[in-house]
Amino acid sequence: MKSVKFLGKSVPVPGHPILRAILGVALVAGGFLGFLPVLGFWMLPLGLLILSIDFPPVRRFRRAVTVKLVDWLWQRFPRLAQRLGVGPRRPNRKSTAYQ
Repeated sequence: MKSVKFLGKSVPVPGHPILRAILGVALVAGGFLGFLPVLGFWMLPLGLLILSIDFPPVRRFRRAVTVKLVDWLWQRFPRLAQRLGVGPRRPNRKSTAYQ
């Protein structure tokens, strides 16, 4: 069974790509209907997380969001970031280039 990692946590997902795509699309669609009582907005990021396994554009989006979220977490709450197990901040690439 495949799994996807986000902020140091591993989430198991179905092993077959078609099942993952169906589950991911269903969760994204349910996330757009999050104002309804049974469904919730939490379904949207979970669906994108599952879709990021098989679709490179979604994977790039997830990676960019993860990098920004980890950077924000280290700037504002370094102890929480350390407790969650996310890696320490790396130096800015622009400042270390060509040195």
